[in-house]
Amino acid sequence: MRMLIFLPPVDFREESLKMLKLFFDRWGVDYKTTSYTKSECRGKHGAYVKPDVHTADIDVHDYDGIVFLDGEGIDTMKLYEFRPLLDLAMIFDRSTKQIWAVGNAVKIIARSNIIKGKEVSIPKNEETLRLVRLFHGEPSASPYKLSGNIVTISTGSALESSMDSILSELNIK
Repeated sequence: MRMLIFLPPVDFREESLKMLKLFFDRWGVDYKTTSYTKSECRGKHGAYVKPDVHTADIDVHDYDGIVFLDGEGIDTMKLYEFRPLLDLAMIFDRSTKQIWAVGNAVKIIARSNIIKGKEVSIPKNEETLRLVRLFHGEPSASPYKLSGNIVTISTGSALESSMDSILSELNIK
């Protein structure tokens, strides 16, 4: 399995990235990081990560899915309004690839209009809840939800408690 991890260019949540990599490594999931910057992405606590591939250069057919990582950069950069990113989510969806969203990154998949009729685990955030309802998703208080090809995890801190279950349910070997 090959996954992409999309990082907001600034203020991504380092804890989420670390936890995601830990579980992907443990389960043998191959992954690359991506972002819309050619320079390093800066985490909320000052860590720097150089993306493996620029998001504009992605060929969806090379990957089994994409993870939209959480962080304040989602909101400060209004990535949920960035049309190329929304289009990328729609392309992954049309190709029936896995689309994961952690925490406030749920706004990206909501705005890309791919959650209609799907259960979505959301953070306790009114704006995210409003977007999920606006785009006809079904909000869930569960720490994670698998609904079709969409995986949502309510918070970065829920990653640790949810990842083994998610990967098991997806039959990742």
